[in-house]
Amino acid sequence: MTITDPIQKSDKTAFSFEILPPLKGNSIQKVYNIIDKLIEFDPQYINITTHHSEYLDKEMPDGSVKRINVRKRPGSVAIAAAIQNKYNITAIPHLICKGFTKEETEYAFIDLNFLGVHNVLLLRGDQKRLLPEQLTGNQNMFATDLQSQLNDFNKGISVDGSTFEAFETPFDYGMACYPEKHEEAPSLESDIRYMKEKAKNGAEYFVTQMFFDNSKYFSFVEKCRAEGITQPIIPGVKPIHMVNQLTVLPKIFGSNIPQELESELLKCKTDDEAKEVGIEWGIKQCRELIAYGVPSIHFYSLMATESVRRIAKEIY
Repeated sequence: MTITDPIQKSDKTAFSFEILPPLKGNSIQKVYNIIDKLIEFDPQYINITTHHSEYLDKEMPDGSVKRINVRKRPGSVAIAAAIQNKYNITAIPHLICKGFTKEETEYAFIDLNFLGVHNVLLLRGDQKRLLPEQLTGNQNMFATDLQSQLNDFNKGISVDGSTFEAFETPFDYGMACYPEKHEEAPSLESDIRYMKEKAKNGAEYFVTQMFFDNSKYFSFVEKCRAEGITQPIIPGVKPIHMVNQLTVLPKIFGSNIPQELESELLKCKTDDEAKEVGIEWGIKQCRELIAYGVPSIHFYSLMATESVRRIAKEIY
């Protein structure tokens, strides 16, 4: 079942959130602790981020330096299955292009199907921390390439061109969009053209990059509708909870900080003060989004579970 079914048929704005797999060596209980704090708001789905491995320079006992390949966090496949099994909530693992071969991606499709996870979010993935050797080989270059691979897989076509009996339950999937344009896009109009292609080729819905200025989202949705994009465009909300996010978030994610929010954050001397400002802004932002009629609000809850909980208490 695609996630668009429950969120479009519901008479209230759906709630969902994203979690980060714990660092390798930590218990799955860390994930469960986050979910337990937010379960009362009836999440329609939970997203799980995916992370490629990294190359690290490790000093050896003889003083030499050896470059090793390390994956700091477990993959999203097993965590998605564990969440879905324990809570009976749709789990949506992220699948990314960069750092994974097409064959590794196909293995993920196979494992997810076996585990009963049939909803995914397709993303290009951040390539800034990848070495040149991690950007070569048989990889999907863009999210549209990953989309094409999944579409073929749903039809029973393997990455090597061979065919197999298509699975009984095909994968449904969403993709990302950017109300303030992707940092590499020449223009917002160019971004929307690619988004239109994603919609035409099977994307069931879109989830936005975090934003703090609702007017940017409203304008973006209107432009998408004018281009014939009819899929749900789910707003992604991130509660600010640290002082340095005033400069870090625009730099990393290209998200504009409205002047009113900037002025309040500049008054903050501590992270606790910034957290309160972020919660107040989040409540205001979400109430305006609900009044606009959004089908769902998706929260980026990394390190901000308590802020998400307090915002949700006020709006759900």
